[in-house]
Amino acid sequence: MKSPYRGWRRLVGAARYSWQGLQAAWQGEAAFRQEVWVLAVLVPVAIWLACTPLEFVLLVGVWLWVIVVELLNSAIETLVDRIDADYHPLAGRCKDMASAAVLLSIVVATMVWIAMIWEKWT
Repeated sequence: MKSPYRGWRRLVGAARYSWQGLQAAWQGEAAFRQEVWVLAVLVPVAIWLACTPLEFVLLVGVWLWVIVVELLNSAIETLVDRIDADYHPLAGRCKDMASAAVLLSIVVATMVWIAMIWEKWT
């Protein structure tokens, strides 16, 4: 079925749904809140550390990517819990893999930050 909304109405609706998703993550996901607080600390550090706009975008963007992966992880966990509240090995594996994606995104972000700091001080 085609959406009756097009153009600006569709964009406004999409923005509203996105905002609702961010609110739901903030209210219901401690890890999301922690990662947003880390971003709040990292942005001023990135302003100080970055020598170019590209470096700033890289430093902030890599942590925004962590937040994106956390949102996807939370969505997967919510969906798995919605489908069946009872434990199932496949559900556990699905949640574990989504969590592993968050961990790997944090590892990559940490590597980028360490490399940028190393570059600045060597």
